[in-house]
Amino acid sequence: MSKSEELFSSRLIDWQRQHGRHDLPWQNTRDAYRIWLSEIMLQQTQVSTVIPYYTRFLERFPTIEALAQAPLDSVLEPWAGLGYYARARNLHRCAQVIVADYGGKFPHDPQAIAELPGIGRSTAAAISAFAYGTRTAILDGNVKRVLARCFGVEGFPGAAQTEKEMWLLADALLPPVHIEAYTQGLMDLGSTVCSRRKPFCAACPMHEMCIARLDGRQAELPVARPRKVLPERETTLLLLTDGKRILLERRPPVGIWGGLLTLPEGGVAEVRELARRHGFRLIGMCSLASLKHTFSHFHLHIQPLLCTVEVTACLVAETGWQWLDYGEVETAALPTPIKRLLVTLTKTSYD
Repeated sequence: MSKSEELFSSRLIDWQRQHGRHDLPWQNTRDAYRIWLSEIMLQQTQVSTVIPYYTRFLERFPTIEALAQAPLDSVLEPWAGLGYYARARNLHRCAQVIVADYGGKFPHDPQAIAELPGIGRSTAAAISAFAYGTRTAILDGNVKRVLARCFGVEGFPGAAQTEKEMWLLADALLPPVHIEAYTQGLMDLGSTVCSRRKPFCAACPMHEMCIARLDGRQAELPVARPRKVLPERETTLLLLTDGKRILLERRPPVGIWGGLLTLPEGGVAEVRELARRHGFRLIGMCSLASLKHTFSHFHLHIQPLLCTVEVTACLVAETGWQWLDYGEVETAALPTPIKRLLVTLTKTSYD
C-alpha cells in the first residue's frame, strides 16, 4: 500500500468515527438479513426514502424465513412506490434460496453471496463486511465518485476498463483492520460530503490530497455517462370502474412492473372483450389528462381512458385479474404512476 493509499484509509476511518452516520436502522447489527435488505433497498435510492420502507418491510417480514414463505404479491405490496421492482422479486427468490440451500443463514464468503439472486459483487462485499467483518472491497456509485475525485481516475466509471481500474484501486485501499468503519466511511463520505453536484470539500478528510479539488475538477470527475436520447413510447390504459372498484390485472413476474397490479391496456375492442369475460356492460367512456413516466431506458406516455361500467354478472374471477376496492388502492402493489392516478380518481369519487 502506497503512502497516499494508507493515508486515505486511516483518515477515512478516523472521519467516520467522528462524523459518519451511526444511528441508521440497519446499523449496529450483525444480522445479515437486515444488512442485506438495506443494501438492496439502497441501490439507486436515497437513505431518507429507504428508511420508512425498510421499517415497514421488516414489520411485515421480520425474518428471512417469513420472507421466503410469503407469496410474491404480498412481498411487492410494501415495496410499491420504491421502484426498480426486480429488486423485490430477486429479494424474494434469494430468501427462498438461502432458506433451502443454507438453512436460513447467509454464507460468509463474498463470492458465494454474489452468486445469490439479485446480489452483485459490491453488495455481497458490503453484506460480508458488515455482518462478518470480512476484509473485502465495495464499489457502488458513491464509492466510485469518491475514488474518481480523490485519485483523479479518468473515464466513465460504468465502462468496463475504468471499472476494472477502480476495483484494483478499491482492493489496494483496504485497511488491515477496522473494515466496518472503513466501509461505512466510504458510503457516508460519498453520500453526505462528496455529493454529485455540490461537494462540501471543506469538510472532507481528503481535502489536502484530493486531485479533483486541487485541480478544480470536482464538476468533471467522475466522467459523466455518455448521453443518449431515450426512446418515447405510448400506451392507453383502461380505468374500468363501477364507482366502488377498479378492474386490475397482475403483470407476469418479469419485465417492467413485473408481479404488480396494473391497469389493462387497449381501446374500445379490448373493453368489449373484457366486458364479456368479466360480466359488465359499458355505461360511459372519457379520456383523462395524459401523464408521463420515465424509466431508466425509455419515456412512457400514458393516456388513461376512464370507463364507467355496470357489473351484470357475478363471474368467477380469472387468474391474474381482480376487482380492487377503492379503499385498498393506497396499500395495493401498484406501480407509482398507476397508484397516483387511482388515488386521484378515488379521492375525487369520495369528494
